[in-house]
Amino acid sequence: MQKIYTLIVLMAVVLLGTSCNDEWKEEQYDHYIGFRSPLNNKGVTEIYIPYSRKGADGTSTEGQSNYQIPMIVSGSTTNQQNFTVKVAHDPDTLQTMNVARYQHRTDLFYDDMGKKELGFVDFPGTVDFKAGEDVVLLNLKFDFRGIDMSKKWVLPLTVVNDPSSAYKPHPRKNYDKAILRIYPFNDFSGSYSGTALLNFVKGDEGNGSIVVNTVFGYVVDDNTVFFYAGNIDEDHTDRANYKVFAEFIGAETGGVVNFSAENPSMEFKNNKEASYRIIEEMDAIRPYLKRRYVIINNVDYEYTDYTSVPGSSITYTVRGSLTLVRTFNTQIPDEDQAIEW
Repeated sequence: MQKIYTLIVLMAVVLLGTSCNDEWKEEQYDHYIGFRSPLNNKGVTEIYIPYSRKGADGTSTEGQSNYQIPMIVSGSTTNQQNFTVKVAHDPDTLQTMNVARYQHRTDLFYDDMGKKELGFVDFPGTVDFKAGEDVVLLNLKFDFRGIDMSKKWVLPLTVVNDPSSAYKPHPRKNYDKAILRIYPFNDFSGSYSGTALLNFVKGDEGNGSIVVNTVFGYVVDDNTVFFYAGNIDEDHTDRANYKVFAEFIGAETGGVVNFSAENPSMEFKNNKEASYRIIEEMDAIRPYLKRRYVIINNVDYEYTDYTSVPGSSITYTVRGSLTLVRTFNTQIPDEDQAIEW
């Protein structure tokens, strides 16, 4: 009798094991279509793209670049169908997000670079998935010439819901939509350490200075960036009035930096010719990492803040140095993917 019970238990275990194994051969979830674009705490996906991307022959066209964003078929099994997914520009979602995050602060709204009349971006309206493919890249072509980075440029995309098609957009909005915060970059743009850059009220240098930990350099062209003057940053309502341009002229290891401004109301004055040098070194612990330092010395200029205090102006002197550190993973061939932002 005991042998019979033992045989029954063994048969039950075998049947249950077979049932579990068969279960995993079947799809556990729906095959939804979405973007690979995780959001940060500001509700966008930050994308860094070369201002001018080099081709296979090493040449490039100034201001023209591209980025390939992954589109994914979700599920526990491999996609077994051929189908075409429609992708579209999505200004409505961007407008909803702007109002929800910033309400009446329209000066902080993200700007839509997907508008056709701007001519900044172009992308195909469809993407083809083939059987056996779970990931396909959507190619975004950019033309950054003339772009004003004092605006917070965003490209909003969505997977178009087409009931007659063989696919379903992901039901979660942060999957079937992509809100891409676009940062074109050159060799000199990015987050500079500003701890050695001092901001004084002119004529009152002995009574302390204003220090900004991080000073961001925004792309203008291949060899030029702009900073916001003094302690002005991206959250200022009138930030576009306080752009200080820095043009880098020289060789790969260093040269001079020409500081200038276009707004006459700033009463900008450059007191000294600045210089820059570039240093590269490999990481002592992780030898596949290369660090590239861009150090700007002899920064010395004056500007007038004419908007912070209604009816009055304050002139500041800015002196010191700025340092940009960029880390590259030499094991990754694509430049924008190799940089650890």
